[in-house]
Amino acid sequence: MQPLNSIVSQRTLNRFAIIILTMSGLMSCKSTRELPTVQSLDFEKYAGHWYEIARLPNSFEAGLERVTANYTIKKNGRIAILNKGFSVNKDEYKSAKGTAWLPNVNHQGRLKVRFFWPFSSDYYVIALDKDYHYVLVGTPSRKYLWILSRSKELDSAIYLKLLSTAKRNGFAVENLIEVKHE
Repeated sequence: MQPLNSIVSQRTLNRFAIIILTMSGLMSCKSTRELPTVQSLDFEKYAGHWYEIARLPNSFEAGLERVTANYTIKKNGRIAILNKGFSVNKDEYKSAKGTAWLPNVNHQGRLKVRFFWPFSSDYYVIALDKDYHYVLVGTPSRKYLWILSRSKELDSAIYLKLLSTAKRNGFAVENLIEVKHE
């Protein structure tokens, strides 16, 4: 017969092993696949006014319509961001200022954005029109996704192409909110 402390130790080790295996299994269910991005990004062409065509739901844009983003290149090479949206509930525009930068020149499509210091988030340019007329932006977690365009409307064939790209990369496109621009 084994001493009690030996049995407890073996049970503890077995439980620990089961917990580790379970956690590994759960973590493998989440999309850990790398999110592909564009190979090059010309900040001069990217700068300017964009209309948000669609987005995945998020707390910071809840209830907003007529959402736009303006990108301006700063003297230090970073990008100034001004996001605006109309709050239907409050009958007023809300805005947020931020900064974007390229943390690694070897990954042109992987930017960082900051709206509240010291926190920053990923901003991955997944697909971009060669003439910079529309863009698909998301995060590696697949929690955030945006379709932006230089005009208030986007051709339906292009929209469907971007949806297909997003879905193929693990985004829940069925949850997209189409943004109204009146």
